[in-house]
Amino acid sequence: MLATRLAALRPERPMVVALPRGGVPVAYEIAKALGAPLDVLIARKLGAPRHPELGIGAVAQGGASYVNAEAIAMLGVRREYIEAVTRAELSEIDRRLQAYRGSRPPLDVHERTVIVVDDGLATGATMRAAIRSLRQQKPRSIVLAVPVCAAETASELRREVDEVVCGMIPVDFCAVGLWYRDFTQTTDEEVVRLLEGAEREQAEREGDPHAGVWPQSAPLDPKQPRGRVS
Repeated sequence: MLATRLAALRPERPMVVALPRGGVPVAYEIAKALGAPLDVLIARKLGAPRHPELGIGAVAQGGASYVNAEAIAMLGVRREYIEAVTRAELSEIDRRLQAYRGSRPPLDVHERTVIVVDDGLATGATMRAAIRSLRQQKPRSIVLAVPVCAAETASELRREVDEVVCGMIPVDFCAVGLWYRDFTQTTDEEVVRLLEGAEREQAEREGDPHAGVWPQSAPLDPKQPRGRVS
């Protein structure tokens, strides 16, 4: 269990940030076990021209980005395209932050230990962008926690964070969903419910009965896909 392996961090009063959607249920359990506040950090894949399902990089809130130079060169992707798709995804990030958070401010992670969580990592493109976004905020340390991760990705990400805590690093990885008994997609409503629940629980731990109600979140467009962002 990830929370057990992260228990040693509790004296540092860590903060937990999740990559929605799928990372939020995992992060919620970690935050609850450690008595830590929970927030989201949204990163979006940058899809290739004419093949948006093929990732050529990712961008996270705050504008931090990661690009796969090898894929971009192989596909001959122009800079103008990357700039345009980045703008579009940043706009979607802003919309989702409003839906998930409402007017609630983000956690201040400056000089704090931050545990960044997803439900699993294949290529890790969105996590790389998320880590760069966190680095801009100058935390004391960043701990990456995931239930399952591809071996090559885990090795590469160890160079970008202070610690990697992974439940499984299978040699025959293939896909995140194969390592779950139930990989039902997390919904936007569940994300909001878990964030609100974590806020209430944190307020109770701090003895503030008035701090547990979140500002009203804006509903997401029901036409938008509800699959996990990867």
